[in-house]
Amino acid sequence: MSKATKRKHVVKEVLNDYVLPEGDQEIVRVTASRGNNLHEVETAGSSRYLVSMPTRFRKNVWIKRGDFVLVEPIAEGDKVRAEILSILYKDQIKHIKDEGLWPAAFEEERNEGKSELIPDDMLPPSDDSDEDLADMVVNTNRPHVVYEDGDSSEETDTVEDDGNS
Repeated sequence: MSKATKRKHVVKEVLNDYVLPEGDQEIVRVTASRGNNLHEVETAGSSRYLVSMPTRFRKNVWIKRGDFVLVEPIAEGDKVRAEILSILYKDQIKHIKDEGLWPAAFEEERNEGKSELIPDDMLPPSDDSDEDLADMVVNTNRPHVVYEDGDSSEETDTVEDDGNS
């Protein structure tokens, strides 16, 4: 199987398979990438540990901080305690919530983030202001040029070339 065909099947599996946690499998949130296909995750109970990404996902599927994954514990793990089974996207998360298997701790954190408002000093100015936006915003990457009116009393001397040099 070529690399492109393998990648196509892996991506299709990740996006279209709706998995539910079974047995000792657990839904966790990725908090950091530690390199060498290891990721630090946080459980619903706020414990942190390392998980490994299986070779079939490597260089085919990418995960980032804040993503949710389904993991299965591995017996021989001291530092690395689990392996990623599936990466959960928006549709898979909705399916798990509909089945009632989503951890309540992750649901509360998601709602807390939505209730925060943007501070007033971070909002753009309103349209009601009489101030010109061009006067407020100065592009520091351009030199400041002052233009004068064309009514100049100085005349410039021009040298004409006769071609007799």
